[in-house]
Amino acid sequence: MTLNTDHLARCIHTLESSLVLYRQAEPESINQEVFRNAIVKGYELTQETSFKLLKRVLKDFGHSGNKLDATSVKDLLRLAAAHAIMTLEEVERWFAYRDNRNTTAHDYGEGFAKETLRLLPSFIADVKGLEQILRTRFGKAD
Repeated sequence: MTLNTDHLARCIHTLESSLVLYRQAEPESINQEVFRNAIVKGYELTQETSFKLLKRVLKDFGHSGNKLDATSVKDLLRLAAAHAIMTLEEVERWFAYRDNRNTTAHDYGEGFAKETLRLLPSFIADVKGLEQILRTRFGKAD
């Protein structure tokens, strides 16, 4: 299998750009709110894209597609660690990102957005690392 991580890389770039624009916007302005909303949606999309790519990779390790589709995200992350795609420390951080993402899906108040913004720098670093591992180990040859 040859994995294409271009969409994930684009999601990461968009998320980083949204964060820069959020920080540059006037505090409490409508522009800052627009960028905050973009960050939340970008955060969700980046996670979902990451999990789809992990499922594709895990199929190469003999896991069936149907079983992976029924597997919880946290169990997917554990499988990624078992196959040395992620470290246990990374998986623990991804658990926190996933818990936060589940909160964003149900609570659209300011509190969840602040928590997402707090987690964002480490999330960006971790998802960049994941994209690099996926591209290097499973991606298309240049």
